Amino acid sequence: MEELLESIYQGILFTPILEWVAVFAGVFYVVLAARQKMACWFFAFVSSTIYVWLCFSNQLYIESALQVFYVVMAVYGWREWNKQNHNTQERSHVIFWKWKNHLIFIFVGGLATLGLGFFFQSFTDQQNAYIDAFTTIYSLGATFMATRRILESWIYWIVIDAISIYLYYMRGLQLTSVLFIFFTILAIIGLIQWFRDYKKKSVA
Repeated sequence: MEELLESIYQGILFTPILEWVAVFAGVFYVVLAARQKMACWFFAFVSSTIYVWLCFSNQLYIESALQVFYVVMAVYGWREWNKQNHNTQERSHVIFWKWKNHLIFIFVGGLATLGLGFFFQSFTDQQNAYIDAFTTIYSLGATFMATRRILESWIYWIVIDAISIYLYYMRGLQLTSVLFIFFTILAIIGLIQWFRDYKKKSVA
């Protein structure tokens, strides 16, 4: 345990400033998203833009492509929430997905994970190909769900963030690994907060 903590400490100690910026921007994004603040998408844009480079330079090519998607979704999320906030019938309206939608998403996501993982494992020097493929595929759906204010998006993020702790630690991004421990906790808080907002909306 002492060796693990020392390894994390040394990794954080020598973390470049660019990764620090990405980390803090990512924290602001999750905190503000949990509170349904539109500014969250600005911080998502900043954090994801930086991680495009960080992931690519650490041979996490699938994750780098995912970050490009996050950049695009940050713009889409801003526009979508702005549109909802100007529509009094949709404002801050957290919704649930039907079970059928989740089953389809999980099944299709599983197949896509196996296919993407096999491709990058076989034809590139991608590290942790199947784990990276898993977090990438399900993050795509979870991000889209967040732009639509679908409550269960936080459940997917809890799982994705927990797995990402291991993924980033193995690639030497210790600060980012610690960040995802924090993200996992924030995702739980976000789930609780959105559920409370949903209950308030239902009662109103």
